[in-house]
Amino acid sequence: MSDSQPQQPSPFPPGGRGEDGGHGPQRPTGNANAPSAESATLLLAGARLTDGRTVDVRLGGGRIQAVGTTGSLPSPALSRVDLSGYLLLPAPAEPHAHGDTALTADGEGPVSYTTDEVQRRATEAALLQLGHGATAVRSHVRIGDVHGLGPMEAMLQARRSLRGLTDLTTVAVPRLLTGMAGADGLAMLRDSVKMGASVIGGCPDLDPDPTGFLEAVLELAAEHGCPVDLHTDGDDPGRLARLAAMAGGLRPGVTIGPCGGLSRLPLDVANRAADQLAAAGVRVTCLPQGDCSALERRGLRTAPVRLLRAAGVRVAAGSGALRDAGNPVGRGDPLEAAYLLASQGGLRAAEAYASVSGAAREAMGLPEVRVEAGFPAELLAVRGERIAAVLSLAYSRIVIHRGRVVARTSAVREYCDSAVAVVLDLPRQGRTEPGP
Repeated sequence: MSDSQPQQPSPFPPGGRGEDGGHGPQRPTGNANAPSAESATLLLAGARLTDGRTVDVRLGGGRIQAVGTTGSLPSPALSRVDLSGYLLLPAPAEPHAHGDTALTADGEGPVSYTTDEVQRRATEAALLQLGHGATAVRSHVRIGDVHGLGPMEAMLQARRSLRGLTDLTTVAVPRLLTGMAGADGLAMLRDSVKMGASVIGGCPDLDPDPTGFLEAVLELAAEHGCPVDLHTDGDDPGRLARLAAMAGGLRPGVTIGPCGGLSRLPLDVANRAADQLAAAGVRVTCLPQGDCSALERRGLRTAPVRLLRAAGVRVAAGSGALRDAGNPVGRGDPLEAAYLLASQGGLRAAEAYASVSGAAREAMGLPEVRVEAGFPAELLAVRGERIAAVLSLAYSRIVIHRGRVVARTSAVREYCDSAVAVVLDLPRQGRTEPGP
């Protein structure tokens, strides 16, 4: 069996959102009278849904226009995609990436943090994640120290270059915010927000004054109306209690992760912490594939997802490191995160997938996606019939962002000439017609 890299889609106009979240101008594609990419109509034919139905789905204007039985929809479609044999799902989103450090594990010598290098790595990482199905990525970006605001500038440039392919948002992550040493970090955090960082982050665990760090972050977030997304191991119940008490009133909300330390606490202490987080409305993003380097590898256990969910905490799952110091073999694949939650975290397959799709989108402040008329056309088609099978063997994928195909991964499984394979009618991935 071979599994190809995501193919580069045909050229598209950008059509992405501006820094303020609105749609920016679209570049002409040669024919001034041709419809824009988001106004074009696309028909997804013969897709299987999670409830077992086989349907046609018509997309237009970046949204799902209609869902009907196979062959029932009028077809003014400019293009048609045959999804026979594919399961159609709301697209995943990546709520916890590190694009500035991605793809650095195999390099020789010190890692380069020049603007060009960071932008190249971040763009490649986002495209890899897009090929896996993530049509939106939230990337944590370190600022300060010797690199200053360079990584943030590079990430914002990557964001602009990826418009129309994927939505990339940035989290500004200072190292220190308190005392004399933290003054520069606080100034750079303010500058990052002015530059276009849309989320305020950091790691209170690494600051000499974790409470003061949290106070500074929440004050700045309230001032600018930004969400907060913090790194914490979650192994200090007193610190979690203070965080919950301080963060409860902030809108648009607070997310913490990966919280692997919660798994190391006594059960009664962990339950009490989960209740406090739920009451404060604090979300948790776990990393089933392993911690990220921002926590300096304090612990490798995954957050107790079932315990958190039972307490009412909204839990999303992210990928974390993508082949960097945090995880040199990280794949950045949301479906692998869901697979691990189902195989090791005790979640049902549908719950595990919801953690990387609906829950991840909610944590990122994105609108809900359902395969129903009127919802955003952010979709992932995976070869398979049921979610459990998709999480087990998710090879061939078609990714749809704003109503158009933006990435495609095709896998072909073939067996040697054997009567056994023919008699048993063993399943195949990819094409069934002859081809090179």
